[in-house]
Amino acid sequence: MNPALQGLVTIILGVGGCIGYFYFSNIVLDRFIFPATGPQAGRNINRANQVRPWLFLAPALLALGIYLAYPVIATIWLSLTDRDLGGAFVGLANYRQMFSEPKFWEAMQNNILWLVFVPAMATVMGLVIAQLTDRIWWGSIAKSLIFMPMAISFVGASVIWKLIYDTRPLGSEQIGVLNALYLYFGGAEPQTWLTIPFWNSFFLMIVLIWIQTGFAMVILSAALRGIPEDTIEAAVIDGANPLQIFFKIKVPQIMGTIVVVWTTITIVVLKVFDIVYAMTNGQWETQVLANYMYGKLFVGIGDWGVGSASAIIILLLVSPILVWNVYSASKEMK
Repeated sequence: MNPALQGLVTIILGVGGCIGYFYFSNIVLDRFIFPATGPQAGRNINRANQVRPWLFLAPALLALGIYLAYPVIATIWLSLTDRDLGGAFVGLANYRQMFSEPKFWEAMQNNILWLVFVPAMATVMGLVIAQLTDRIWWGSIAKSLIFMPMAISFVGASVIWKLIYDTRPLGSEQIGVLNALYLYFGGAEPQTWLTIPFWNSFFLMIVLIWIQTGFAMVILSAALRGIPEDTIEAAVIDGANPLQIFFKIKVPQIMGTIVVVWTTITIVVLKVFDIVYAMTNGQWETQVLANYMYGKLFVGIGDWGVGSASAIIILLLVSPILVWNVYSASKEMK
């Protein structure tokens, strides 16, 4: 079947199936399970209204159960078994093996480095840009340009930045912008930036900061616009300068939003895979947890036990931040 036609049929069946489900499930609920007739009519109507929201949630809960809960449970089980032994239960042996591997600790060290640098830089840059673009007449255009990288996939962004870091032999024309600038300002010879240990991780981080700054800017710009003008006017009357207004009036009032943005980017950092895989594939000491997990699961013969154990480590690291993010968001809405 033609892919376009197949997509159209899928959309029609999906939308039609949802409409049919909601229509017929309500008919069954109102006519057969809790009919609004007889002496129990009022009680049945109340019960039907209590059940009705769950009818709407049921497809989503089913999907979450199949595509989220089941994989998590299956991954936990795989992390406690050895597939080479026919799926025999081995307890924490996979975790002990994982903790004994230098590559795992390299990945942990790099992830910590990413966690310290990327959320901080993306949030701070997003906040500063949001403040500055609100003060210029072409601010909307500037925001659109800065937000544009969010529309690019991580792999697409990696390809763009890999060209920026590209290295050609000395004497050849440098197509990599960074090497061209480096030589222009007196560099002796082109550098292979992505192979320099420690610093290459920062070159990879720049890609994610470039993408996430637009996200931080949009959210924080909306928060800044929501600050009551009365507080700013009062600060101006009291003689506060622009820096004092920004740091002592505006930032404290949007601190909840800053925390939400920070933690959201932190979750993205903990799961980062595409950038590292596309640019270095974890070589030259750039390994991160998701890349380590992928290598264990799908490269070579595949060590599913250790790979699943590393996936659980990522889950354990992400979960508290995710819970805090949801809590902060709900608190902010109140």
